[in-house]
Amino acid sequence: MDARALRPLGRTRLMVTPLGLGLAAVGRPAYITLGRAEDLGADRSVPAMRDRAWALLDAAWEAGVRYFDTARSYGMAEEFLAGWLRDRGIAPGAATIGSKWGYAYVGGWRMDAGYHEVKELSAGQLRRQLEQTRALLGEYLSLYQIHSATVESGVLDDEDVLVRLHALRAEHVAIGLSTTGPRQARTIARAIESGVFDTVQSTWNLFERSCEAALARAHEAGLGVIVKEAVANGRLTARAAPAALAEAARERGVTPDAVALAAVLARPWAGVVLSGAVSTAQLRSNLTATGVEWDQELDERLAGLAEDPETYWDTRAALSWR
Repeated sequence: MDARALRPLGRTRLMVTPLGLGLAAVGRPAYITLGRAEDLGADRSVPAMRDRAWALLDAAWEAGVRYFDTARSYGMAEEFLAGWLRDRGIAPGAATIGSKWGYAYVGGWRMDAGYHEVKELSAGQLRRQLEQTRALLGEYLSLYQIHSATVESGVLDDEDVLVRLHALRAEHVAIGLSTTGPRQARTIARAIESGVFDTVQSTWNLFERSCEAALARAHEAGLGVIVKEAVANGRLTARAAPAALAEAARERGVTPDAVALAAVLARPWAGVVLSGAVSTAQLRSNLTATGVEWDQELDERLAGLAEDPETYWDTRAALSWR
């Protein structure tokens, strides 16, 4: 697979590369990814995190990555990304930029904050956060997504929200949603039925496969599919890889994260798969996924890693903010 090859994201006019870069882990000092103490060290000041984010963005751009994903709740990630785009002289439209609304970052740049983000999927929140996002990203914004939509939240039936999203699409910004939890498939089905959305961003990995059929249907319906958490917040990397994954990686001369990402890249419905790297070394390791040959034997060999979705999401919820 050509890591630099551009392709359309579903029915949108947006062009993406097979691997994109998600900024959840580099826009704020604390996050739930395993190994952050080793990866980031003690200096998590704003300047240090900005330098890290810019170095990562430089490396991704040089490698040909052309989709970048952020959110209002990712601390200063939107600001870091906006500053980098302008400093490097990257023209609007040269990369596809996606952001999300619905969570607010409330961690105060503290590691020991009681809460790091608060969710509110209301029309008022949409208006406030869209204004904040546009103040930073302006004409770079290509895609705006509801952050962690669920059927139970009611956001998919909120007329005020839907009217504003329709208006935003008329302004040539694609509309999407991200999903979360053991009932992702139900949310995806509701999004397809609504006809409102251009893209869906969901968790799929070797542990959590429960929404695969729903994502295939979304792809068939013309939605662009973005896959997040492909290495399960570090559980599918060398730090914690199950024996079967580690062995498969050794046989191919790559790291476990590369095999985990290759599993997603092999799905015909996957439009773009996000790397959540926090260092250039991790990014380089992730990028080798495009050279991993995926076949039926490997797929069957690793099928046993799948967990019950309730178990997977309970495990994820227990990860500490580090």
